[in-house]
Amino acid sequence: MNWIWSNADYIWDKTLVHLALSVPPVILAFVVSLPVGWLAARYRASRGILTVAGLFYAIPSLPLFVALPAIVGTSLRSPVNIVIGLTLYGIALMVRSVADALGSVEADVRQSATAVGYSSWQRFWRVEFPLAGPVMLAGLRVVVVSTVSLATVGGVLGVNGLGLLFIDGFQRDIPEEILAGIVLTIVMALVLDGLLVLLGRALMPWSRPGRPRRASSRRSSARAASTDAASAPREAVRS
Repeated sequence: MNWIWSNADYIWDKTLVHLALSVPPVILAFVVSLPVGWLAARYRASRGILTVAGLFYAIPSLPLFVALPAIVGTSLRSPVNIVIGLTLYGIALMVRSVADALGSVEADVRQSATAVGYSSWQRFWRVEFPLAGPVMLAGLRVVVVSTVSLATVGGVLGVNGLGLLFIDGFQRDIPEEILAGIVLTIVMALVLDGLLVLLGRALMPWSRPGRPRRASSRRSSARAASTDAASAPREAVRS
């Protein structure tokens, strides 16, 4: 523990850098996956995209990070390689989630929106996207946890971040440094996941647990009240 307290600034710097490496790929993966997932959900001929995405995620992260500099023309230790690689992995995960989420919207709902007068663009943003939101959020949470974890692989290449705590701690035989890297990686993943859950509850209140049960209980109470109101005159006539 003495090493951790004496190197708190060093650990904090690695944490901020790791956060900066993890957040942009998640955002980029979500933005890119929306149109690609929409195509996969809309046209059966494009469902092969999901297969390609699944196969791409099977590529080991370290060889990908090593090969990217030769493709994009950056240095081996550039954080751009990590951001690009993590974005590709995020897209591979998120595309299927988006396609499944949009595919779960019933055809009757889409037809009703069209009958009301919504254009295709309005129907997507006002009807399909909100209804598919909870499933997309679940997929995005997986992407966040996966991205935070995979970003540590960059430490093997010398890229700044929490991964350097693993490598440096192993080379210098400092268990506290390795433990700090592991704990902070887990904490960061949990914090970002929790923020996504809170954001989802704020933006999609209809997806909160328990709301359907409360709604159904209100409908049951209303039915019971109407039944009692209807039976009251009958009892009065009988008496």
